[in-house]
Amino acid sequence: MFIPKANRIAVFSYLFKEGVLVVKKDTVSPTHPHVEGASNLEVMMLMKSLESRGFVRCTFSWQHTYCYLTAEGIEYLRTYLGLPEGVVPATHKKSTGRPEGRDREEDKFAGGEGRPAFRGGGDREYRSRDGGFGRGGGV
Repeated sequence: MFIPKANRIAVFSYLFKEGVLVVKKDTVSPTHPHVEGASNLEVMMLMKSLESRGFVRCTFSWQHTYCYLTAEGIEYLRTYLGLPEGVVPATHKKSTGRPEGRDREEDKFAGGEGRPAFRGGGDREYRSRDGGFGRGGGV
C-alpha cells in the first residue's frame, strides 16, 4: 500500500514521541484520532509493517491494537527521523520522583497506636454482629 511520506513521518514521529500507539480496527475511518493527516488504514498498515520487522510489539484486544515500541524500533525510528541519541520516547523516560499530593507516612498511622487507620478504629456500628435481617439476624 502506498502511504505518502508526510503521513509516514507523522505516524513515526507520534510513535517515537509517545512510545505506544493505539489503532482501532476500523478500515473506513478517514482519520486517526491521535495522528494528524493519516487515515486509520494507513496507521494500521504501518504498524503491521513495523511489527513484521520486529520494531513494535502489538497486542490486540476489543477491536483495538496496542503497539509498543521495542529497543530495535527506537534505533530504527531514530535513524529514520534523524533524531539525536539523547531523545527517548515518553515511555522510556525515568520518573523524577513521587507524584505530588501523596504523603504516605503522615496519613498512614492516623490512629496513633502504630496501626494503620483503615484497620478498625472506624465506625464499628456499620455491619455489627448484633442486628440485621435474614439468616442469622438479630433476635
